[in-house]
Amino acid sequence: MGRYSILLSPQLADLAGVRAGQRVLDVGCGPGALTRELVARVGPAAVSAVDPSESFVAAARERQPEVDVQPAPAENLPFADDAFDATLAQLVVQFMSDPAAGVAEMRRVTRPGGVVAACVWAHASGQGPLSPFWNAVRELDRKARDESHLVGSTEGDLTELFQAAGLREVEETALSVGVFHPSFDEWWEPYTFGVGPAGEHLAGLDPERQAELRERCRALLPDAPFTLAASAWTARGLA
Repeated sequence: MGRYSILLSPQLADLAGVRAGQRVLDVGCGPGALTRELVARVGPAAVSAVDPSESFVAAARERQPEVDVQPAPAENLPFADDAFDATLAQLVVQFMSDPAAGVAEMRRVTRPGGVVAACVWAHASGQGPLSPFWNAVRELDRKARDESHLVGSTEGDLTELFQAAGLREVEETALSVGVFHPSFDEWWEPYTFGVGPAGEHLAGLDPERQAELRERCRALLPDAPFTLAASAWTARGLA
């Protein structure tokens, strides 16, 4: 989903008001899509990033060798209180083991008056980048569990988390992106890597059912080339 998430990065940074002179934190940085955007705005010395995955930490360090990238979960950030002007989490809250604790930690490390911002794909309303895949899955297996149950996927989820964490002046909105796909195969290939809930679902099917799902997806999508739009619920609050 990197081709979708990379388009969210500048929008989320804009929403958080990230600008030169600030010190900022990327929580759950993955391989560094948002980190790269933050570096472009404030410089590598002013950016820190964390991720619980050692492989993602290694990838982010390779791509941004001058950035302080550390292995850590959102629920236990290795920074002092009030350390950052802005703390951001792009497409991460839904995968936190304890989202409430993760957002509370984001608030803790953000200075008073600083900004905390996060976004999550709008899976519950069928507007996420994975929605076409899961629509096809449900047509073939109504009992299949998609990603619409994840925290933050429903409008208002992030607002509740932010307010419970004590953030002030919380505002929720939706950010949208559009990604061009030159062919169906180009769209389908990432699912075959077995990554994330969608990839894991596909990997768990036998070859015949995989082929059936592939063709159901093809039938639901526009003829190639096509552009798919996706939206993410986004919240911004002051520490």
